Amino acid sequence: MAEHSFGYKLPRQIEAHYPDNTLLDDLHSRTKKLGDGGTLVLPVLNFSEPLKSALLAARRSGRIVRGLETAAATLNNEGYGIDLLRQDAAQGRRISRVVLLSNDGSGNFYRTVERLLEKHAPRVLGCLLHADSFQLGSLLFGRAAAARLVLVSHKDDVSRLLLALMQQR
Repeated sequence: MAEHSFGYKLPRQIEAHYPDNTLLDDLHSRTKKLGDGGTLVLPVLNFSEPLKSALLAARRSGRIVRGLETAAATLNNEGYGIDLLRQDAAQGRRISRVVLLSNDGSGNFYRTVERLLEKHAPRVLGCLLHADSFQLGSLLFGRAAAARLVLVSHKDDVSRLLLALMQQR
């Protein structure tokens, strides 16, 4: 499958079930600039029940990373490993991680996230949620917990999340 004009290729698990670009076209159709001074455009997702279920499954499997600093460290470590394996032309070229952002971050926070996403594109897809940090945090980490950013850190959970987005359409 060719790379989508949005700059991403779906994981193989998703591509097998949805060989066309329907999901990527849908994501591209509902985008918003990240922050006031930002240049990066991200898909905006509804905080739907299928999405919540996919996030909870990733949390149960221990594959949710909470917070910008921890997510950045995780992605940087993985990026180093991918660079070592770069002989395989497809390595790191498909979506294998998803960063979900609450809609109540500061401008500085979003600028930092933008740099992180640009550094790790196209393997990391960033998405902005129609949810604040307390809605996202309390779902995944308990009552009154806040989370402005979570990283879905395994390709199986990323595929489950992307399939949940297909249910939103």
